[in-house]
Amino acid sequence: MLKKDRFKAFVEYFSTHQPDAKTELHYTNPYELLVAVILSAQCTDKRINQITPALFERFPDPYTLAASSVEEVFQYIRTVSYPNNKAKHLIGMARMLIGEFQGVVPSSIDELQKMPGVGRKTANVIASVVYQAPAIAVDTHVFRVANRLGLTQNARTPLSVEKQLMKYLPKETLGHAHHWLILHGRYICVARRPKCEICPISWFCKYYEIAGRKL
Repeated sequence: MLKKDRFKAFVEYFSTHQPDAKTELHYTNPYELLVAVILSAQCTDKRINQITPALFERFPDPYTLAASSVEEVFQYIRTVSYPNNKAKHLIGMARMLIGEFQGVVPSSIDELQKMPGVGRKTANVIASVVYQAPAIAVDTHVFRVANRLGLTQNARTPLSVEKQLMKYLPKETLGHAHHWLILHGRYICVARRPKCEICPISWFCKYYEIAGRKL
């Protein structure tokens, strides 16, 4: 199958079956989404959604968060991965958000990446979800699924995956494509034992074509 046909099949399937795919993180404003995405690194959305209600009640805006201490923030996020580092990142992010951006989450990917705890993946999530920018975030699910489906080729870094997806995906689908790949990777194309037997898109999956029939 040609790459353009594989992308066409991918877009057609998910546009039909998951047209409104979106993040599973719970948030009500850009600040809350930024906090949630920072916390979600190497942690499940389910866990983040369990701890953020109390966190957001105590720190409803960057001003209250910036005025807090690492020790206090830690108490609210101690059950997530790397709570010490993330507590420091959240405090630093809030202070920079106030000091450089007047408390408003910036739309620029470059500006977002200036803040502690915000890498390219997080910046792309915010730019795409909040500001509908033509960006696609690459996490472990996106990296794995894009490669398995054959949407990317010889892509060994998140940035190379991002560039290939950006090149071939229609611009209007980018906001949803990130979530299509994440959700498919989270529930069907899982890391260790992909559920090829129930996968509705195995017919155009390169991984299944090569190895899946032997599973």
